[in-house]
Amino acid sequence: MVEQVARLPKDVHPDSLSRLPLLKREELDAQGRKLYDQAVSPDSRTLVGLRGPSGIWLHSPVLAEFLRAANQYLRFETALDRRLTELAILVTARELDNQFEWTAHEPAALREGLDPKIVDVVKRRKPVSRLGKREALIIDFGRELFRKRKLRSQTFARGVELFGQRGVLELAALMGNYAMTAVILDTVDQQLHPDRKPLLPLP
Repeated sequence: MVEQVARLPKDVHPDSLSRLPLLKREELDAQGRKLYDQAVSPDSRTLVGLRGPSGIWLHSPVLAEFLRAANQYLRFETALDRRLTELAILVTARELDNQFEWTAHEPAALREGLDPKIVDVVKRRKPVSRLGKREALIIDFGRELFRKRKLRSQTFARGVELFGQRGVLELAALMGNYAMTAVILDTVDQQLHPDRKPLLPLP
């Protein structure tokens, strides 16, 4: 841990591993304490505890409540199953080259049953020609949106055919949600936890 602290950027706090300090429960108002308790609860679904988005959001408890509700819905309750949800998150993390998000979600995706070969297609930016229709669509969907800033009519139509109108809307919202999280992580320069090996190859 001492070695890692020595390597941290000067404006990154050793307790939070980001530019924002890790808030203590007693520093928070009633709303913040409720969110803190949710994040540290044994029933919490956060992948990284307070040293990540959940801890960052506590600096704005009102915002945190809205973000947490949206995140929980988009990750666990949409028309997509959990395996495809994690695939969409990985596509977002890869297209935005966000190491923290990718390293948190690659193991989660594998636990949800996503084929390691599909993970590798996303990670290495390989063609999707040999993948199933749903997996290929999700990867094409994210690549088009993040690279071209628009979605082709053909890709939209494929999405509606495979997932329905609600599914396409929720897929876009899911990717947008994790893109926002990636922007926040980049803003505060969130560092990987000391026990996490970076899983995303970056230049």
